[in-house]
Amino acid sequence: MSDFAFRFDNSYARELAGCYVPWRADRVPAPRLVAFNAALAAELGLPAGLDSPAGAALLCGMDPPVGAQPLAQAYAGHQFGAFSPQLGDGRALLLGEIVDPRGRRFDLHLKGSGPTPFSRGGDGKAVLGPVLREYLVAEAMHALGIPTTRALAALTTGEAVRREGLKPGAVLARVAASHLRVGTLQFFAARDEHGRLRRVADYAIARHDPDLVDRDDCYLAFLARVIDRQVALVAQWMAVGFVHGVMNTDNMTLSGETIDYGPCAFMDHYAPATVFSSIDRHGRYAYGNQPAILQWNLARLAEALLPLIDPDNPDCALALAVAEIEAVPERYRAAWLVRMRAKLGLASAEAGDGALVDGLLAALEGQGVDFTLFFRHLARAAEGDELPLLALFDNARDITAWLLRWRERLLRDPQEPAARVAAMNRVNPLYIPRNHLVEVVLQAAEAEGDLGPFRRLLDVLADPYTERPGLDDYARPAPDDFGPYVTFCGT
Repeated sequence: MSDFAFRFDNSYARELAGCYVPWRADRVPAPRLVAFNAALAAELGLPAGLDSPAGAALLCGMDPPVGAQPLAQAYAGHQFGAFSPQLGDGRALLLGEIVDPRGRRFDLHLKGSGPTPFSRGGDGKAVLGPVLREYLVAEAMHALGIPTTRALAALTTGEAVRREGLKPGAVLARVAASHLRVGTLQFFAARDEHGRLRRVADYAIARHDPDLVDRDDCYLAFLARVIDRQVALVAQWMAVGFVHGVMNTDNMTLSGETIDYGPCAFMDHYAPATVFSSIDRHGRYAYGNQPAILQWNLARLAEALLPLIDPDNPDCALALAVAEIEAVPERYRAAWLVRMRAKLGLASAEAGDGALVDGLLAALEGQGVDFTLFFRHLARAAEGDELPLLALFDNARDITAWLLRWRERLLRDPQEPAARVAAMNRVNPLYIPRNHLVEVVLQAAEAEGDLGPFRRLLDVLADPYTERPGLDDYARPAPDDFGPYVTFCGT
């Protein structure tokens, strides 16, 4: 066990026996930190010196914290619509929970730490490129204000791992409010293990919604809370053009955090059918499908909770759960409109705002207009300079007509013009993890051992809303020869 002392606990191991397998990380030849999130470590109250060889041994799981009870979590999940009754942490471990100076609890979780009983024939390893992708995109999402797991450290292991050739092995250490998923509840519901299902649900409620603990309708209320969190999360994804890529139910957290960044990417130009994942051959998880998949996944959560909502009256439980799920599209639309109004510079709400946003998206579709730059240039249009925005379009007829409607709407909004522009620039990022930039930095790190470009991009993305001199290349769309972008499940 490590000599580092900090507040650490194992509530999952202690309270949920039978919901995991105790396990240890593989020993690796030469663990070495290549990225360490010092700011996050300080926020969590972690001790100095973790960015050291001894810290690397802790953060790769070889020398876990004092008192740690490492484990592989059990869960199930619908993957591309097909139910897998047993998935679980196949290349991951929960070391335990950090309790920060404010008393908040965060999982300390590893990816790429070796095979577990849930590995299903896999090697349990990860390689450097995908580990750095998750580190980069997760921290970018945090800077954008989007709930997410956080990257604490990325390490190389000194091993060569076979992935289309030999690649440097790596481990990601991340933190999250928890790693409880829809699939965690599905695992026990599918087995009719209602006692364990209740224990997991009670644990999740106590951890994420403690005010619900003593309510008679706590499980229905918990379903509503998870719906609220996930609706808000997906609305934020859609507002910045984020495509998760693999919205399986085992990748939907009960905490409402974005988790697992394998085939994710940011949409360049507005196209609802945008897909990046190499395995999403039918577009199930396309950008425009994410709200519908949100409802579908939440319906699977409701199904898992049915035995708890009203054990004595299944028909009543079903009616209550169905009412919650049927309300998801309306709740999503409301959350999305809040985000889109802010992007358009509207501080007030009118009944016609949904049609205004829909009209904008119709004008963008098929024009090859950069989604991120459009909204950034819209703030300049609010100041009276439409030329940069119009220059994004091959045919500006539709957007010109829409701008007239938008300006008419602004006249009825109470916000002062200067305040409006500032507010728009606070919600419309200039710097996102553009796909061509991500590939450049990952290639440099993995093939050449050069972490400089990665660190530079990470620094830029830490402040996505503030325009800074010398960063023009980070705000530009991909070059014309970049070609179709494909991502892969890698971490």
